[in-house]
Amino acid sequence: MTEALTHNTAATSADNTAVPASPEAPSVAVSAADVEAAVHAIADRSKHAARRMARANRAWKDRGLRAIAASLQERKAFILAANAKDVAAGKANGTSAAMLDRLTLTEARIAGLVDALENLANLPDPVGNVVRGQTLPNGLRLRQVNVPMGVVAAIYEARPNVTVDIAGLALKSGNAVILRGGTAAAETNEALVHVLRDALDSVGLPSDAVQTVDQYGREGANALMRARGRVDVLIPRGGRELIQSVVTNAAVPVIETGEGNVHIFIDESAGEEMAVDILLNAKTQRPSVCNTVETLLVHSRSPVLPAVAAALRAAGVRLHVDERVRAALPASVESEPASDVDWGTEYMDLDLAVAMVDSLDDAVKHIRTWSTGHTEAILTNNLANAERFIAEIDSAAVIVNASTRFTDGGELGLGAEVGISTQKLHARGPMGLTELTTTKWIVQGEGQVRG
Repeated sequence: MTEALTHNTAATSADNTAVPASPEAPSVAVSAADVEAAVHAIADRSKHAARRMARANRAWKDRGLRAIAASLQERKAFILAANAKDVAAGKANGTSAAMLDRLTLTEARIAGLVDALENLANLPDPVGNVVRGQTLPNGLRLRQVNVPMGVVAAIYEARPNVTVDIAGLALKSGNAVILRGGTAAAETNEALVHVLRDALDSVGLPSDAVQTVDQYGREGANALMRARGRVDVLIPRGGRELIQSVVTNAAVPVIETGEGNVHIFIDESAGEEMAVDILLNAKTQRPSVCNTVETLLVHSRSPVLPAVAAALRAAGVRLHVDERVRAALPASVESEPASDVDWGTEYMDLDLAVAMVDSLDDAVKHIRTWSTGHTEAILTNNLANAERFIAEIDSAAVIVNASTRFTDGGELGLGAEVGISTQKLHARGPMGLTELTTTKWIVQGEGQVRG
């Protein structure tokens, strides 16, 4: 690319105290048909922006990411003020502690978003990567290459960090993105989208590469799900109810990101120190996220259960245990009886279900019954057990002797993630840059015709 992309003509502002109304925002109540027309117009602008993003080279896209990172730092007071309004409203509405944690931005979390954008800028551009190629006997030269998806839409809830993560990944992979961030984070997302659009415009990338339908509420989300032919892929990220609603009702292609009913199995050979350290990290570092462990399975011959349970209780974790675990715990370790509800629950809080099993087979059977296919881990010093666990557990991520918190795009070197896909088609596990591309076959010949 030899010339700058034309700047978007929409007015921008460096005002750090207020966000101007979006040009698409309705000033009065509108009908469902009007909302659908407005969302279609947004999607059409996104498609135009996506065509321009697909032509942008790596240097251009990286310049956009670094402009966004700089703007987040420069305008963090503006962003945090907007976030404070959402958090205050959430507290007034009785929002759970786990949801409030996901909703809250801090200077440290903004710094983390900035670091993630810098990491993205340093990663190779997936667009144009040759997946495979060959020259056929007839002389035709074939290449299968990664190309952008086009228009990527995302529906999520109370996760303002996702606004930046998804936008950054979409831009680096040459896509445009349409966001629906939910009512709980409305003020924060509006501020963030404004900052993102301004930053893109400042470097000559189309500001319409980042748009939102939040101003149209739930009906806007419904219209986005129905925008077949305008939206190339839709990614829901949130709790089970939100994800299943999108999967069930969407007319556009959906990549399902599943809830995280995550398991750790401690076999009889695992050491106490490692088990304590990993369980504390996997459960207490950030309980509200999807890669937090929710069920602990302990081999009946393992000696580490009392120490692990005591450490978890000291950290404030509420233990929901089966009868065998209760009998094995000292009286000083508080617990409450577990039921089938506990085995199927993604707590996203300082709660942990604990069961005792007699074998690796029993652990695998329990996981197959209750897992959501997100992440499972085994703690062991037995190589054969580790290999069997890897082979027999069918989840997006399988971990040996490490915390489940590593199932994360940033931690796995992907820069960031759109979500953790628990389905098997197209993408599975943390969805980074490559997962936001598809492929194109390029066939080059010299006059060949098929016989």
